[in-house]
Amino acid sequence: MSEEVLQITDLYVSYGGIEAVRGINFNVRAGEIVTLIGANGAGKSSTLRAISGLVKPAGGNVTFEGEDITGKDPTMIVSKGLMMVPEGRRIFPNLTVLENLKIGAYLRNDDLEKDIETVYGYFPRLKERSWQEGGTLSGGEQQMLAVGRALMGKPKLLMMDEPSLGLAPIVVQGIFEIIRRIHEAGTTVLLIEQNANMALHVADRAYVIENGKIAIEGTGRELLENEKVRAAYLGSAGK
Repeated sequence: MSEEVLQITDLYVSYGGIEAVRGINFNVRAGEIVTLIGANGAGKSSTLRAISGLVKPAGGNVTFEGEDITGKDPTMIVSKGLMMVPEGRRIFPNLTVLENLKIGAYLRNDDLEKDIETVYGYFPRLKERSWQEGGTLSGGEQQMLAVGRALMGKPKLLMMDEPSLGLAPIVVQGIFEIIRRIHEAGTTVLLIEQNANMALHVADRAYVIENGKIAIEGTGRELLENEKVRAAYLGSAGK
């Protein structure tokens, strides 16, 4: 069995007394794609925000590569190799594509050129637009840039929050193909996604979050064949 890189134990996240995440437990092993699926407000993004240090958990523990990082500073967490592609892209619109990519490597002090070319290999369109301001890119191109920026940090674990949100179906297919390629190149991925069908097809393992709790878990294939999952998240129990 592969080594666990991330362990979430009895995690609680609250906002103003309202519990968004209520005692969830899950893990991510080295070399996996693990996905969390669920409806809006189920607690998926709150879970990622707690892992990455953007919100302090109300209870529980986040362990990354054997180290307790619960509630630690986000910069420290990034320095450990845990990167996030945030929901809504969050690129810097007034900076060029190349400048956005270099910001993703702000904690590094080594040569960036090889990794910039690696990102351009995944996303040739970004290379064509390397001197174009990020805010002038299409939604799909901005998502490519957000992923590329995270890759520049050389992640040991890449967390992706709703990478398909607001994108046309053909663009979504391209983004998921890149997720497969990144994974095949050796990056461990934790994926938060409303497009359950696409997410479960790429996932090694998956968890369904409902009302802040883990409701169902299994392999991606098992959840694709689960009648409750198919009825609630895949549009039909009979397909």
